[in-house]
Amino acid sequence: MIHNIKEHIAEVEAFSAKSLEEVEQFRIKYIGKKGLLNDFFAEFKNVPNDQKKEFGQTINLLKTKATAKVSSQKALLSKRQEINGNYGDLTRPGEPNELGSRHPISIVKNKIIDIFSRIGFNVSEGPEIEDDWHNFTALNLPEYHPARDMQDTFFIEKDPDVLLRTHTSSVQVRYMENNKPPIRTISPGRVYRNEAISARSHCFFHQVEGLYVDKGVSFADLKQTLQYFTTEMFGKSKIRLRPSYFPFTEPSAEVDVYWGLETETDYKMTKGTGWLEIMGCGMVDPNVLKNCNIDPEIYSGFAFGMGIDRIALLLHQIPDIRMFSENDVRFLEQFKSQ
Repeated sequence: MIHNIKEHIAEVEAFSAKSLEEVEQFRIKYIGKKGLLNDFFAEFKNVPNDQKKEFGQTINLLKTKATAKVSSQKALLSKRQEINGNYGDLTRPGEPNELGSRHPISIVKNKIIDIFSRIGFNVSEGPEIEDDWHNFTALNLPEYHPARDMQDTFFIEKDPDVLLRTHTSSVQVRYMENNKPPIRTISPGRVYRNEAISARSHCFFHQVEGLYVDKGVSFADLKQTLQYFTTEMFGKSKIRLRPSYFPFTEPSAEVDVYWGLETETDYKMTKGTGWLEIMGCGMVDPNVLKNCNIDPEIYSGFAFGMGIDRIALLLHQIPDIRMFSENDVRFLEQFKSQ
């Protein structure tokens, strides 16, 4: 009798149903009121005393396995039916796919790249972890130069010659070292400065800097290039250049665009003047050309640089620069259509 029960245990373990009807028939066969388990329990009284313990343990094992098999098969078949119900019905309406959106920084950066690519500027990139030569010295900022204090730098503690770049001008140095004039390139990228984080400033932000080096390049070429950019980017053609100072350009200037005073927002942005500062620029200092093995007696050039974050804040009227790096989906979804 025990051998017979063990054969049924093996049969239960091997059982696999193709439908819920088969599972129900299996349940009735073993666990039903007239099932085999009741028959085996009824035979318990006829089993010799020395076999009762083994006989009882074997019957209980059969009951446990049969009950578990019924439960597992029902769950498996129900899940299959659910999947078939969801994906097998071709008349069932589809679920719309959520579309992602571009980050406002990427939107503005791509627009700037597109504008300058139309007049022959290519895109150059470089490392964010930079050395002192490319970030400072080659750009006419030797050691202990007071202008280094203008940029609060993140130095790598183990090596004071290695730092997080403070501007993308370092990319321009690398490009001039590896390419001969004529050079016409823009260098977008992320930069780092040890500044207090607030609504208007951050310890990392994005810049794009431009460089044009060739024979006979003049300040007039620089002004015309910037006027073209402001017209294409902002729809504003009126600009002015104010004298300024940058160690790597001479002469240097700040560029303002006339934003106008048509709305209350215009008054707030321009502090009632109508003019809005957007970038710095200048003619490349001859020392910078020499440091990059370009003869300043033959070639001249201009350079300019602007903050992508600042332009994005202006164009989209975003009140806080920290919103760019918080990854708030509610904020980013506003730019789906762009």
